[in-house]
Amino acid sequence: MYRVANASEYLAITGVGINDVKLTKKAWVLPGQSCTVFDLSPVNYTFEVQAMSAEKLPFILPAVFTIGPKVDEYESLLKYARLLSHHDKLSNHVTDLVQGVIEGETRVLAASMTMEDIFKGTKEFKKEVFDKVQLELNQFGLLIYNANVKQLVDVSGHEYFSFLGQKTQKEAENQAKVDVAEAKMKGEIGAKSRQGQTMQNAAKIDAETKVYTIQRQGEGKKEEVKVNAEVKIYENKREAEVAEANAELAMKKAGWAKNAKMAEVEANKVVEIREAELQRDVEKMSAMTQTEKLRAEFLSKASVDFEAKVQKANWELYEKQKAAEAVLYKKEKEAEAERVSASASLFAKQQRADAELYAKKKEAEGLVALAEAQGKYLTKLLEALGGNYGALRDYLMINSGMYQEIAKTNAEAIQGLQPKISIWNNGDQMGEGGAMKDMAGVYKMLPPLLNVVHEQTGMVPPAWIGKLSNSN
Repeated sequence: MYRVANASEYLAITGVGINDVKLTKKAWVLPGQSCTVFDLSPVNYTFEVQAMSAEKLPFILPAVFTIGPKVDEYESLLKYARLLSHHDKLSNHVTDLVQGVIEGETRVLAASMTMEDIFKGTKEFKKEVFDKVQLELNQFGLLIYNANVKQLVDVSGHEYFSFLGQKTQKEAENQAKVDVAEAKMKGEIGAKSRQGQTMQNAAKIDAETKVYTIQRQGEGKKEEVKVNAEVKIYENKREAEVAEANAELAMKKAGWAKNAKMAEVEANKVVEIREAELQRDVEKMSAMTQTEKLRAEFLSKASVDFEAKVQKANWELYEKQKAAEAVLYKKEKEAEAERVSASASLFAKQQRADAELYAKKKEAEGLVALAEAQGKYLTKLLEALGGNYGALRDYLMINSGMYQEIAKTNAEAIQGLQPKISIWNNGDQMGEGGAMKDMAGVYKMLPPLLNVVHEQTGMVPPAWIGKLSNSN
């Protein structure tokens, strides 16, 4: 039977005449031979690998692997044909095989990395998993065509990535707030600065424009007066010429003889008139010059005063702004210092309170320890005295100096008084200079002394010292 494989398939033929496995696209299948058709197209395998980092933090790694036979290598195709061609690529056997390899290598790799390394180096982690899984799949003739590692997910009951995302989000929000506040501050400062510069430049340009305008107006008026004076001079000159011609005409009419003297007089008058006109022109030009000089002086002074006042006003405004900024900065620093001082004072009070509490606890512990030690001490003494509470009391009174204190108190009580003193004598001197004389006297004085102590304090002497003289 003649068999032909599709474009994405291969024929695996075994049997008579074939030593191992024959891979081909088309062939005659003879009796005694077996032919298996296997598909070469890759398949997507989706897994959720549960792994644990080096810090023992569990996580879920969702991944999608596109895996298929390695078609470029004949040896790899032979491996796939021998081991997996008789299984469907979507069968549980192949899926479990691929999943086992991927989960095993992923868990081993994750256990050698910290959670921070896995989270920050997702690309490197993906590449490591890809390389290690590919090494294991080579023995089955499989090739990873694509591996897509999705976002790491927390295991139920653990919220590491959730808290890490919240932390990153809060840090980004806080940084954004800081950036917005800083940009707003720079914008307001820049706007105020630009506004001030604009006002200053506008005032300067206005002043220069006014000065230039006044200067041009003065020059125009000056030219106008100059032209008017020249016109007037020309008119006067023409009038003089006309008068002179009229005089000459009159002189001709009156006769040369009669009018000779008149001509001389008229000539003199003409000269005087001419001098007067010239003098008038000179005075007029002098007045015009003086007027222009005064106008220029007053105009320059007014311009200078105006610019000086503008500069002074700008400087006063700048000083007021800087003074206001300095006061604001000082107030802010004072408020900050008060907050720091209040925090330090509160911390100091807390430390003192903690120290006092610790001291009280230690004092109480010391008292408890002292009481326990004294209790053990008294227990040992009572055991040593055979359980005799009277003997224990007497020992403690003697050891603490109680009798000395009683004697001292009695002595201070009768100081300055005249107490009744009793002297006892047994009547037996036991010989002069006897060795036991003094000792015997002391022992004979004890009974009446104990009686006096009993009368004054109500205390009964212990049995080992003796009994009262009036007791039975």
